[in-house]
Amino acid sequence: MSQDPVTTLSSTVRKEAPARSNAEPVVSERMLSNAMKVMEFVVRDMPTHYFGTEKQEFIAKKLETLDEKAIQVLRQFYERIITRMRELDASDIDVGSFGTRGEIWFRVHGNKLPQRDLPELQSPYCDVLIQSLVMPRQRQTLLERRSLDFSYHVEENGERFRYRGTAYFDLDAVGMNMRAITAKIRPYSSYNFHPNITNIVSLKNTKEGLILVTGITGSGKSTTLDAIIDANNNSVDAHIIIIGAPIEYVHTPVRSVVRHREVGRDVMSFKDGTVQALRQDPDIVVIGEMRDPETIMSALEITDSGHKVFSTLHTSAAVESIDRIIGEVPPEEQERVRNRLADVLKLVISQKLVPTLDRKRVLAKEVLLVTPSVRAAIKNGNTGEIYQMITEGSALGMMTMEQDLYRLFKSNIISIDEATNFANNKKRLRQLINKQIS
Repeated sequence: MSQDPVTTLSSTVRKEAPARSNAEPVVSERMLSNAMKVMEFVVRDMPTHYFGTEKQEFIAKKLETLDEKAIQVLRQFYERIITRMRELDASDIDVGSFGTRGEIWFRVHGNKLPQRDLPELQSPYCDVLIQSLVMPRQRQTLLERRSLDFSYHVEENGERFRYRGTAYFDLDAVGMNMRAITAKIRPYSSYNFHPNITNIVSLKNTKEGLILVTGITGSGKSTTLDAIIDANNNSVDAHIIIIGAPIEYVHTPVRSVVRHREVGRDVMSFKDGTVQALRQDPDIVVIGEMRDPETIMSALEITDSGHKVFSTLHTSAAVESIDRIIGEVPPEEQERVRNRLADVLKLVISQKLVPTLDRKRVLAKEVLLVTPSVRAAIKNGNTGEIYQMITEGSALGMMTMEQDLYRLFKSNIISIDEATNFANNKKRLRQLINKQIS
């Protein structure tokens, strides 16, 4: 690049964000000005008739002409924003495209709100900022697939902060969500699982089987899974392979060799990573998500071969998770998958993060331990009977979502309205509450 846009272009600065009551603005005027100069340089020659892919391709090519200093100006600007995100203990940031109104949004304790103390960034400036956060090959993936999952990290005072990003097309622009990955693992002991459950998730006690952690997006599945992996890493001499899209928490090897394979960077797909793991002498294989029939079949195959496999599903209940796996494969394959799943499935943990009375969030969970009766119900296609088995299985460590929500309500942690809102079986929850009142 022959010119340095940071020093040679005139400043086009949008209104400065209002200062916080006790400090300077979150983003200094100089930092914002420099970032705007770079963004303006990238888009200033874009033909007015460009839209959609053509617009994003123009931005991608122009970014490749920038020197490292200019790219760093954009990244430092963005990293100041995510520093603010950490200060507010926000879990997510949303920027870009029509849906944000040009504002920067944070999710704090479950609520997503625009941040008035941060500068506004209209398209196509946000398109430039978002594309500057990834490498040229990743930009190409974004252009080809209209979506890109990626990881991002920041080093600050010797500490590394990691984030999981998703960039995607939205009305000819690019939007992005980025989620903060917990810097410290939640101790496994804090989950207060029954000893039977601990025996199942521990390689020390159970060498094989499929364990599922399920829940909707933002329900803490990854946090729970990382706590389980960390407990194994600290207690057994083994080889753990983690396949993620992207890799979130990076586990430091303690007693185990821990491999991290990011889909799109280290391996092409979850299926490929799972198949390849069979030749890598693993004891534990973590599949970030069983999102398609091919990955499901590969997961069942590697579990069948005597390995311990952990994975996640976007389901809100244990029985729904079983039905989802079976329903993902063609009808002619379902009977075979039903029998294989019944043989290898050991445990399903379904969870939700519920708003508390003090405006934070608490984990509510459903736990299904696969007993002989549960296994028979799966094989016979009688999954509708399993909920009652969970209800009656508390002595074994099982609980329904409704039982745990009732416990949280009874302990004055959540309100009756929130308990009802998050219940899978609202009739059953009302029965539990009415039983207490009577």
